[in-house]
Amino acid sequence: MQIQGTGALITGGASGLGLATAKRLAAAGAHVTIADLPSSPGEQVAAELGGVFAAADVTDAEQVRAAVAAAQQAAPLRIVVNCAGIAPPAKVLDRDGNPGSLADFEKIIRINLIGTYNVIGQASAVIAQNQPTESGDRGVIVNTASVAAFDGQIGQPAYSASKGGVHAMTLPIARELARYGIRVCTIAPGIMETPMLAGLPEAAQDSLGQQVPYPSRLGRPDEYAVLAQQIVENGYLNGETIRLDGAIRMAPK
Repeated sequence: MQIQGTGALITGGASGLGLATAKRLAAAGAHVTIADLPSSPGEQVAAELGGVFAAADVTDAEQVRAAVAAAQQAAPLRIVVNCAGIAPPAKVLDRDGNPGSLADFEKIIRINLIGTYNVIGQASAVIAQNQPTESGDRGVIVNTASVAAFDGQIGQPAYSASKGGVHAMTLPIARELARYGIRVCTIAPGIMETPMLAGLPEAAQDSLGQQVPYPSRLGRPDEYAVLAQQIVENGYLNGETIRLDGAIRMAPK
């Protein structure tokens, strides 16, 4: 599907993978809408890209509906990229052998999995009403999972479950939305240079990069953005989760 002139909604678009994707899609001619928390630099980012900022918590149906409406107003919405998410550690048992916080587990699931599902539902309802392109496409939805969906580490039960859920729902949603000409794919990044890792010492970041078979470094946000763009443009990619990880398979810890 051609990107030029289309509306694109990117959640978590004020930083990290979402920011890189917003920049790349804007450069390709999309009318970009950044959906992120009010506390984010989303308004500044949107202004720099000539786009729109929609303050939204992805777990809030009304806020997401408003963000989708803002994106649709800018241009017919055809591209959605779900990058909003969190990755705090949360073990089953704490250091004293007591059960970990159920509230922490629920929060991670709610933002990463339910938030993604919420955006898909609100956005697809609008995309399905738009006129198809000459090729019959109405839109493309790109979700973000993680290699933790497949080989999660100690301390990642909640994060792995949330990202495993994103992976698992990709195919059934792609099958359901096929009748509307909407494709759905998911990217499962490995260890990426994002704000989530920026707080680690440089030596720790280098150590993580060396665990990647090739290239032995952290992944770059723009490499995620390139893949997101290629999913949009390649009309035969659908219902698939693509690992973007330099062939890493995560160790237990």
